[in-house]
Amino acid sequence: MPQRTVLVVLYDAVQSLDVTGPVEVFAGAERHTPGSYRIATASLDGAPVRTTSGLTLVPDGTLGEAPAPHTLVVPGGHGSRRPDPRLTDWLSRHAPRADRLVSVCTGAALLAAAGLLDGRRATTHWAYSDRLARDHPAVEVDPDPIYVRDGHVATSAGVTAGIDLALALVEEDLGREVALTVARHLVVFLRRPGNQAQFSAQLAAQTARREPLREIQRYVTEHPSADLSVEALAARAALSPRHFARAFHAETGTTPGRYVDRVRLEHARRLLEDTGDSVEEISRTCGYGSPEAMRRAFVRTLGSSPAEYRRRFRPAPAPARP
Repeated sequence: MPQRTVLVVLYDAVQSLDVTGPVEVFAGAERHTPGSYRIATASLDGAPVRTTSGLTLVPDGTLGEAPAPHTLVVPGGHGSRRPDPRLTDWLSRHAPRADRLVSVCTGAALLAAAGLLDGRRATTHWAYSDRLARDHPAVEVDPDPIYVRDGHVATSAGVTAGIDLALALVEEDLGREVALTVARHLVVFLRRPGNQAQFSAQLAAQTARREPLREIQRYVTEHPSADLSVEALAARAALSPRHFARAFHAETGTTPGRYVDRVRLEHARRLLEDTGDSVEEISRTCGYGSPEAMRRAFVRTLGSSPAEYRRRFRPAPAPARP
């Protein structure tokens, strides 16, 4: 098996977890399968860099002397907002030589500034997706997924999403069991699929200001199998259905139906990951009514059926102890 060199680019005001998250994943895979990865870090002049949190990272050397990488990782951070022109110049000249080009969080802005995302689909941290699209109109920015693959270029959403992307790359290189072993060691539990939204329903929606609407949000989360129609929820809030729907959207930024859909999907995902319940049982528990209705929701949102989702993202049973 050929050893793959993973080169991580460092610069001042880099986000530390954008660096250490993927590095820990590849290092864990190397410990599990010795000889699989060689990890190197480099900055423009080889000098230590200070991260946004104040930590100091000492690179292995300069970018000019760095080994030719199989996988080039470009992390994000405040330093990506006004990058050193020497860095974007180095990326434009050297990054295309890598077999895989990876960005974490706002590292996508560095790749875009170097012209490496033109004509490609990409993602970044949700808070910077509009800026990336505005500054680089040749890039097809998708703000929703936690990571996006477009040919040999892979971009991830904010911070911890870099771990999910790195686990996906390890699975591609070394297989599912190695990736799951690394995920369990890092207490990530399970790798999230790339097309999973960056936010959970509770985080994606704003918290309502008024108590009746906040109570509705709690009720939906705690009772996914209940009647969660607009009419039923409006009655709980003591509002007319029309007034309720308008007020809910105004205060949360999403419609009641979309919020219910997200909550049910997330609950179903957790049950598929954590339990051995059948798809039919889970569809009832989550309020879908039928396995087919749940299957349609999974395919529409995650691009896979519930059975395929469980096969890929539920950890293998631990081996029996002697």
